[in-house]
Amino acid sequence: MKTIVGDVELELWAKETPMTCRNFIPLCMEGYYRDTISHRIIKGFITQGGDSTGTGDGGKIYGEPFKVEFYTRLRFCRLDLIAMANAGKDDNSSQFFLTLSSTPDLQNKHTIFGKFTAEIICNMLKLAEALVDEVNLMFTRKYVKK
Repeated sequence: MKTIVGDVELELWAKETPMTCRNFIPLCMEGYYRDTISHRIIKGFITQGGDSTGTGDGGKIYGEPFKVEFYTRLRFCRLDLIAMANAGKDDNSSQFFLTLSSTPDLQNKHTIFGKFTAEIICNMLKLAEALVDEVNLMFTRKYVKK
């Protein structure tokens, strides 16, 4: 994934979260996320994106939103995780977020399906500091380039 703060290499955990990865990988490969923005950034917490429509509805490859996948060894205990954003139980589609710190309150609410590489962590934290206004919304700017 190429972003305005540098390339993000993702390690996805398909064995532990097969439905989520079967949704995310094809969306990436067909360019669904190209030229999208992070529509929600909360300093020290998360940066959220993945809705190319800009409506908050997102897109999906399953005919309907799919179930949350929990794996006991995957915990919101550090920064650098990628997880599915959802509007409620079993409501996953294309939106995802990257953790910018330990976020234990999210445990058993969102599917953790991978992590991003160490090289980008500093840049993600800088992005969260630089591009956020007083209500934690990112200024309108393309975040994911490719």
